[in-house]
Amino acid sequence: MGRYVNPNVRKFQMSLNSEIYVDKTGLIEKTNELFDTEKRYICLSRPRRFGKTMAANMLAAYYGRKNDAKALFEDLKISEQNSFIEHLNQYDVIMLNIQEFLSSTQSVDEMLDKIQKKITKEFKKEHPEISYDDENDFIQVMYDTYEATERPFVILIDEWDCLFREYKDDVDAQKKYLDFLRLWLKDQSYVGLAYMTGILPIKKYGSHSALNMFEEYSMTEPSQFLEYFGFKTSEVEELALTYGADIDEIKKWYNGYFVDLGNPIYNPKSVTSCLMRKNFSSYWNKTETYEALKDYIKLDYDGLKNKITIMISGQDIIINPNKFTNDMTTFNSADDVLTLLVHLGYLTYNFKRNTVRIPNEEVKGEFINSIEDIAGWETVISAIENSEQLLQAIWDRNTNVITEFIQKAHEQNTSILEYNDENSLSCILALALYSAKNYYTIIRELPTGKGYADLVFIPQRNHQDKPAMIIELKWDESAKGAIAQIQEKNYPSALESYRDNLLLIGINYDKKTKTYDCIANSIIESKSTLPR
Repeated sequence: MGRYVNPNVRKFQMSLNSEIYVDKTGLIEKTNELFDTEKRYICLSRPRRFGKTMAANMLAAYYGRKNDAKALFEDLKISEQNSFIEHLNQYDVIMLNIQEFLSSTQSVDEMLDKIQKKITKEFKKEHPEISYDDENDFIQVMYDTYEATERPFVILIDEWDCLFREYKDDVDAQKKYLDFLRLWLKDQSYVGLAYMTGILPIKKYGSHSALNMFEEYSMTEPSQFLEYFGFKTSEVEELALTYGADIDEIKKWYNGYFVDLGNPIYNPKSVTSCLMRKNFSSYWNKTETYEALKDYIKLDYDGLKNKITIMISGQDIIINPNKFTNDMTTFNSADDVLTLLVHLGYLTYNFKRNTVRIPNEEVKGEFINSIEDIAGWETVISAIENSEQLLQAIWDRNTNVITEFIQKAHEQNTSILEYNDENSLSCILALALYSAKNYYTIIRELPTGKGYADLVFIPQRNHQDKPAMIIELKWDESAKGAIAQIQEKNYPSALESYRDNLLLIGINYDKKTKTYDCIANSIIESKSTLPR
C-alpha cells in the first residue's frame, strides 16, 4: 500500500472509531451508480467543517483493491445495496490532498511535477511486473498500468481548489493547474471514477472550459447529493435524543442550509462539537477566524453593507448567483460576494426564491464579530447593543422609551429605508430588537385569524415567563390603528395559549415628519381602548 496509490483504511477507521459517527455511506451508492459511465466525473464542493475529507477517506477505503474493508462496511447502509460487493475493493485508488502538495512546494510547476513523480513512483511499487514505455510521461504511465491490469482507476482529489484560494491573483498558475487536470482526466478511458471535493465550484474562464466533463454539486446546486452535504434533521434528532440535547436549540444554532429543498441540513462539525462539549456556542471560529469574513464584508459593492445589515436583521436578499466566476478575487457586484459567502457556508441559498440569508445563530455571531471592527458599522452595532433595553421597554410597556430607541435605530440606519416600504421598517425594527432572538422564536407574517401579523414573537421553551408579542407596523397611519387591526383581524387567535400573557404592539412611521408613534398593551388593555 502506498500513501497516494491504494492508501489503507486507517483514516476511515478512525472516523468509525469516533464517539459520534453518522453513516453517510449512501454516498457510495451514488458513486457506484455513476461508475464507468459518462457521468463518472463528480465535483462536490462544500464549506470547511462539512465532512469533505471524511467522505474521500470513506471512498478510498471502499474502492481500494489492497484493502479488505468488508467488515468495516457490513453494518453500514451501503451493505444493503446490490452494488456493495460488486465494487468493494476492486480498483487501484489514487488519493491526493492538493493542499499537502501546495504547502510543500514553491510554485505550481513544482507542485504538479511532485504529484506526477509521487504517483509514478508508487505505481511502479504496486506493479513491478509492468514495463513502462516512458516513466517520465505521467499520462503514459497511467495508460500502461490500465492496459496491463484492465482495471479503471478511482481518482479522489481532496482540497482540489486550494490553489485558487492561495494563488488568488495568479491567473497563469490557475490555468496551468486546470490544464493539468484536464489532460490527466478528461475523456481518459482509465478513469472509472473521478471525485473532486473542495470549497469552490470549478473556476470559469470564459471560453477556457478546462473541466467541463465534471458534474458539479455545490452549495448553490446540491441536486441528488443534498443529504451528503451535512447532517439531516432525522440524524440530528437521533443524536439529540442520545445525548439529551435540546433539538430546538440545536436547530437555532446549527441548522439552516437547504431548508427550501425539504430536508434541512445542519453543520456537522458544530453539531458534533456541541454534543460532545454539552454547550451551545459558536464552533465556527475554532477552525477559521472571522477575519476571512471581514475581508469580504469590506467590499461594499453596490450596497453590500445594506444587504448584509438586512440579513443580520433576519431578512432575505435576492441575488443572481450565475455570474459568479468561482474564485475569491473576481467580483463585479454584491451578488458575486454574496455567492462566494454561500460557498463558504456563511449564507444559505434559497433555490425557489433566488434569495440568500444567514442560516443560523452560529454564523450570525460571526457576522457580528466581523462588523464590530470595521469602520462605518458603528450604527448597526449601536442598534444591536441597545436592543436589550428596547426589549425591556416593550415588556414594561414604556411607550416613550420604545419610541426613543426605534427612532434612534431609524436615524442611524436610514439607508435601509431607501426601499420605502413596510419591509424596510420591519428590517429596522428587527435590528433594534436583535436580542429578542435570545428569548423568542420570531416569525414574520404569521397566518393568524383573517390575515398575516407582521411580526410574532413566541417565547422559547426555557423563557415561558416572557410574554408572547404581536407587532403590527404601519406607514402614515397610526399606532392606534395598528392595534385595531390586530384585534379586528383576530391575530391573537394564533396565540390562544398565551392569551393571559400576550402583548400587542402597534408601531407607525410618518414619512412626512420622519417620526414614530408606538403603543404597547396587553390584550386585555387593548380591548378596552379600541374605538367603538
